[in-house]
Amino acid sequence: MQPLPYHSRKACDNVLRKGRVWKGQTMMIHWMPGVPRSAKSRVILSLSKDEPRHVYLGTFASTSLHKSAVKRNRMRRRCREAFRLSLKNRSNLPSVQLLIRPRIASLTVPFEEIQTDVKRFLSIL
Repeated sequence: MQPLPYHSRKACDNVLRKGRVWKGQTMMIHWMPGVPRSAKSRVILSLSKDEPRHVYLGTFASTSLHKSAVKRNRMRRRCREAFRLSLKNRSNLPSVQLLIRPRIASLTVPFEEIQTDVKRFLSIL
């Protein structure tokens, strides 16, 4: 399963307002089950059990996390890559919208710890 990009400002605000929060060592994840409104017109939903399942993945990091944009972007990329590698092997996940908010620890910890956080989160879905 390949994560789809999540860009819409309204959809992101909706997940932040109505979604649930999972807190890990290296990231916080705001998540909400379902497909965003902006994608419903593109995804044909059927009533059968073969309905498409997608993971919509977005990231955000404010300047309060770190002053350097280069380091904030590195944190986002590391978290996104951990999700991509974990989702590659899984196909039984429901449709879900995810917003990843990296923590400062995601910059310095080994990549395996970020992957462990992602696996712990995916186990609750």
